[in-house]
Amino acid sequence: MNDGFQRVVQCLGYQLRIDYLDLGILGEYSNIHPSWENVAVSKIKNMMVTEQGLALDTICHFLEEHSQLWEKQKTPPRDSSMQKLLEFLSLDPKQTADKALLFHLYGLILRECPSMEQVQCHLASLLELSHQHSSYREGIALAVGLASTEHLQEVWALLEHLGRTKFLRSAVVSPDSQDEILKSSFLSAAILLTRSLREEYGSQRYKFTQIPELIQCLLDILKEEPNFLTTFFRQKIILVVMGLSNLRPGLKPLLKSQVLQTCLHSVYRLPATEHLQSDLPSSKQAPDVMVLYKKTMRALDLLLQNFISENPSMDEVCFLLQHTEYWLISDKSHERSRAVQSIFLLLQYVVDSLKLAKEAVPSTLGHQLGLLTLLWRDKDEITQQHSHRCVFLLMQLVFQQKGKLVEFAQWSKMKQFETSESREWEVKLYHMVKTFKNLTVAQHTQLILTLVHSLGSWNYLRCDLAAQLLLMICEEPGLRKEQVAEILQGLFQELPNIRSQSVQQTISKVTMTLGTQHIQEVVEVVLSLCHPSDRWILLLWKALATNYCLARDVITLLYVKLKLRPPRRLLHSTYQARLVSLMALGTIYELLYTPEYRDTVRWAFAGILLGLLTELYYLLEVGLVEGIFDYQEDNLASKPLGPCRTCLEALKGLFWTNEYWEVFADVKLIQGWELFAHLETFPKGVTLLARAMAHYNCEVKAVLGQALISLKSTEERDNIVAICIITEFLNSPDVCQNVSRKAMDHSLNLGLSSHNHTVRVLSLKGLGSTLMHPYKVTLLRSKLTELLDNFLQPEFEDLLGLMEIMGHLLHRLGVHGIGIASFKIAQHLLSLFTDERAKVREHAIFLFGDVIHYGGKKFRQSLKILAFRAIVPLLFHMADPCPEVAVKAKYTFLRCAIFLKWEFQKELFGKLAWGQGPGAENDIFVYMIESNFGSYQQFLSQALMYLDSPHKNLKLAAMRFIGGLLQDYFNELCFYLTKDDVIILKNYLEALSHDTDSRTRKFYLNHWDDVIELSHYGTEDAKREQKEPVCFPHQYKMRVHLNCVRDAIIAENQEEGLLKATTKEITVADCLQHHQDEYHSHNCDRDHHRDQHHRYPYLTGIVAVTITTIS
Repeated sequence: MNDGFQRVVQCLGYQLRIDYLDLGILGEYSNIHPSWENVAVSKIKNMMVTEQGLALDTICHFLEEHSQLWEKQKTPPRDSSMQKLLEFLSLDPKQTADKALLFHLYGLILRECPSMEQVQCHLASLLELSHQHSSYREGIALAVGLASTEHLQEVWALLEHLGRTKFLRSAVVSPDSQDEILKSSFLSAAILLTRSLREEYGSQRYKFTQIPELIQCLLDILKEEPNFLTTFFRQKIILVVMGLSNLRPGLKPLLKSQVLQTCLHSVYRLPATEHLQSDLPSSKQAPDVMVLYKKTMRALDLLLQNFISENPSMDEVCFLLQHTEYWLISDKSHERSRAVQSIFLLLQYVVDSLKLAKEAVPSTLGHQLGLLTLLWRDKDEITQQHSHRCVFLLMQLVFQQKGKLVEFAQWSKMKQFETSESREWEVKLYHMVKTFKNLTVAQHTQLILTLVHSLGSWNYLRCDLAAQLLLMICEEPGLRKEQVAEILQGLFQELPNIRSQSVQQTISKVTMTLGTQHIQEVVEVVLSLCHPSDRWILLLWKALATNYCLARDVITLLYVKLKLRPPRRLLHSTYQARLVSLMALGTIYELLYTPEYRDTVRWAFAGILLGLLTELYYLLEVGLVEGIFDYQEDNLASKPLGPCRTCLEALKGLFWTNEYWEVFADVKLIQGWELFAHLETFPKGVTLLARAMAHYNCEVKAVLGQALISLKSTEERDNIVAICIITEFLNSPDVCQNVSRKAMDHSLNLGLSSHNHTVRVLSLKGLGSTLMHPYKVTLLRSKLTELLDNFLQPEFEDLLGLMEIMGHLLHRLGVHGIGIASFKIAQHLLSLFTDERAKVREHAIFLFGDVIHYGGKKFRQSLKILAFRAIVPLLFHMADPCPEVAVKAKYTFLRCAIFLKWEFQKELFGKLAWGQGPGAENDIFVYMIESNFGSYQQFLSQALMYLDSPHKNLKLAAMRFIGGLLQDYFNELCFYLTKDDVIILKNYLEALSHDTDSRTRKFYLNHWDDVIELSHYGTEDAKREQKEPVCFPHQYKMRVHLNCVRDAIIAENQEEGLLKATTKEITVADCLQHHQDEYHSHNCDRDHHRDQHHRYPYLTGIVAVTITTIS
């Protein structure tokens, strides 16, 4: 018999004999051989089988009869046959009343009986006896135990049958008292059977194949135990299972796991110690609950120690600890306390008594170390102390396994487990983190993942400690690449579960720390986690942006990965989802709208621009154009964007988010973004974009430098994008300051050797520019003067062709300007706005914007006069019956507004591009009027001319404009209109009274009274035109043209105590609050706009508005 079995049997025997188990005759006869036994056994051996069977029948009949009489409380008569049997066995006949003696004899006869059939038959008869009295239960158990020493197989089979049939079946239908009797009998038999197997010869020569079934029966009993303590059943079952587990063959891992789960659950789920007594049922007799509890806990500890003694290895330690994990993270303090106490006693036993095998290095040890470390800040001080000691003991075992006892001794001197000051606490954590580096990589990784998965814990102390430890570990050098990946994947999974702001901030520090040490791995892992638009992944990207240098590295790596473009043959559907360049593209798109990356994106503007342009060209080449033509702007966020659409949106967002909205607007209103959707029109789209960038001086130096580098690339798409940008930038005034003519000539000549036709053509065009040949400026200006003479002729035949040539010349002259001819050209173009031919109107309006654009600084003031005269006609032509004219009118209207330096330019663009309906028209009207304070007479006179327009749309636009002036700016008209102005207005309205159109007559009826009132002002003060116009204060920049809105704002602020005296600072958002419903209802252009308040905040500026109360 092995040493482990001896220890367990001795321990079990000690428990059964000494621990006050109230075993009665079982304790009396189990280990003592009576003096009469040898004589009786010799006589039993000499009996024939039939005589032995007769003797067993006699004893069994006698016991059954006495049991029935005892239940009826009657005195049993003397039995002569029983007395004769005792005399034959040399025993006193008067001992028939000694039931213990009779059961002992029964067991001896069974033991010595050579007939298996006899044994099976009489064992069954024995177990059929009454179990009501404890003496009978113990006697039966004694007899069974004696029989098992020679007939173990039969006894085992009978007990198994009993456990599976009679006991379990009866437990369902029997009353509680019967249940207790049956369980007690079964346990007594199992205990005695286990103790009888201590004999060496019995265990060595037999393999107990029925052990799993018997243990399963015992576990079933344990599962049915109520959740309070009134008996020793728990302790008995655990100790019996412990004894059975030492028999051959050993328990398989699955059964051992069931044993651990059942025993731990049965003990740990008991009420807290302070409630053990109070939770007892009132019907139960109150026992010494604390004694029961301590003995039950002790039995559980012995079970754990027995298991580790049978297999003294680190694998077994981890296997046992694995079953306590559920209880270590329990939300009940007493359950955590019991679990960590059991672990401490187990580990202390291992360190003091066992020597573990050195070959085992289970990775789960790291997980268990993490769970125990997270209890260091448990609310219960005892749990804190035990968890400290557990971690200490586990690390001691690690050092022992590695043979580093000297290092361990030095480390242990530094550790002080009882500490309260925060500084000492931090030092202790720091040293523990240092010590964890002695773990294997797998163990260390499991430890880290345990901390990560605890970040979303319901317990704040637990998740805060996990975050601190994780940060300390990540700050230590030496993390492997695979560990970095595991950490980031775990963080991403836990982010939705984290509620604490401080823990989130710590996680950001962890991510930043990982990025500082392993930026390339971090970027690759974060890219692979999910779709870039996921809200949680953005938190990780934001964390990397807390360090500016780190943010630069992130953008640089994304740019590099954007250029990892596989050939078309590899782009099958499954590969697309994992395409790194597409993930990088989606991430760049998201980071453009992330405030933390705003400065970094500006720093990398040129690289991102060229990268996005070449990426878009690549996607068009390989055919990934799904969704690029889907311009249902209000549905942009309803489904994921395709690669091409994402790239185009990112290209737009690059300008919008970096305050280069004028470039975005220029391309948008001329419908240039649509050109990027086809390979054939792509170069033209890049050309228009570069032209706008050159005009608004958008990162010209950086982008030009990047383009010159791309022109040398071996990739054809890089050359195409680069040459389109370079040839347009040649018209920028900053080009000469950044690149020498010689260097530019070299680059353009390099383009002439390209295999691509577009590159060669544009390179040649660049070589012929005015920058490369300054003398061409004079030639082009003289040519333009010649064309001007033809242009001014009343009936020139090819007017459209002439305007196209003039536009080309304007562009070629670029920054050099066109001189004095600009004023004459613009003036004549203005007269063509009302031409009956739609194409003429379209070209005239578009060319007017170019003339204003390229007129030159010397003639800017003169051109401003013409631009001012054009804004009312341009406003009306936005409603032109020809859609192309309307588009060009919006485009030129915005160019004039920027040229005249209006306020609210960005808001105006928003309305021009995406606004619809009366609300948008009214806002454009307000922006126009308020940006040209005091110009009411000029606007009115220009609008009146359009009342005679043959186009109904233009006439209706003029009526709406005039009506808006009369309704919202009546007081101002009273001050600024002369008597003659009012007479002219009156005459125009009188002419409308005879119009057959119902809308025209309605306009006349609605505003005739206003005009009459204006005429009264002119009559009462006929000399007003001779006086200086009365100007409102300069602060009155933005008038709230709806009195009800203004009054509501003032009243609300007065109620809140915010309005001092009679003035109040009001934001633009306040003034335009009545339009907010219309903002949300508009079909906003989603090719630039995903979130109205985040991506394109129309009302971003705050303008000081002083509302003067006039009594």
